[in-house]
Amino acid sequence: MDSLVCGDGFSPIMKGKSDLNNTEKGGDKTPDILEPPMSTCGSTTTGGGTRAGLFRTPISGGVQSATSAHGLPKPALAVRNLMEQARFAHLCTVMSRMHHRREGYPFGSLVDFAPDSMGHPLFSFSPLAIHTRNLLADPRCTLVVQIPGWSGLSNARVTIFGDVFPLPEDQQEWAHKQYIAKHHQGPSQQWGNFYYFRMQNISDIYFIGGFGTVAWVDVKEYETLRPDKIAVDGGEQNLKELNAIFSKPLKEFLSLATEEVDDAALISIDSKGTDIRVRQGAQFNIQRLSFEVGQAVETLEEAKEALWKLINRDRVHNLHK
Repeated sequence: MDSLVCGDGFSPIMKGKSDLNNTEKGGDKTPDILEPPMSTCGSTTTGGGTRAGLFRTPISGGVQSATSAHGLPKPALAVRNLMEQARFAHLCTVMSRMHHRREGYPFGSLVDFAPDSMGHPLFSFSPLAIHTRNLLADPRCTLVVQIPGWSGLSNARVTIFGDVFPLPEDQQEWAHKQYIAKHHQGPSQQWGNFYYFRMQNISDIYFIGGFGTVAWVDVKEYETLRPDKIAVDGGEQNLKELNAIFSKPLKEFLSLATEEVDDAALISIDSKGTDIRVRQGAQFNIQRLSFEVGQAVETLEEAKEALWKLINRDRVHNLHK
């Protein structure tokens, strides 16, 4: 595919490439889209969470043991939750010859995205962007998604391998609705020259979650799982409200089990627990707090109740020492 994107609009490309999502590449046929509307085109207690969570550590041990020991979702679900909670990612495309430089080299871009109900990322791209032109020439790419509140290599992240194609005109409005549900504004309406793309094929998923959690995730399992309700509903607003209430109590709570903590902020939450960014002087770490065993948190109010239960239990524990 060596057609150029014209600077005066995207419609010629959309008309010429609207069937790309049904194109065979390298012997692999793009699967049908299952979305409507579609067309042919420190110290820790494991599990109980009564004391401060473990600082994220270098990889040690297997995925199964790490997942059960620290009250983590299984890797496929952790990736689905991460995709729901993150808003931005690094997209790596292959430089095309149309740029007349560095052909074949990887090209990294910071992009925003929104996952659809199968976890496939949707993008809103300008036809003038280098990554857009690269994808039109070669749809192969990787997307690196990091946990919000990123503070270093101790944080969870995932690399998704796949093929990104422009959506046909009759799916642009559907994609727009998916997109603004997450970002609360539509670039295509704001600027008038953005178009929606989708990672139609996900070929592989590599996840690093900390606490010894590292895995190649089965794509089919990822696509069929549903993310935790607490990870989807409210997102940033939930974390903002929880931090307004719990930042100070968590700082005091975590200081009981380690050196004095200067700042604590929730950066992600799932049904089994929460990840907290902890600052001690100039040093940042991530700690995991697990909710009570058997308590699956789904709503903001349930999250508040679960956090107060952890904090108050630890206070009682320390009073009886």
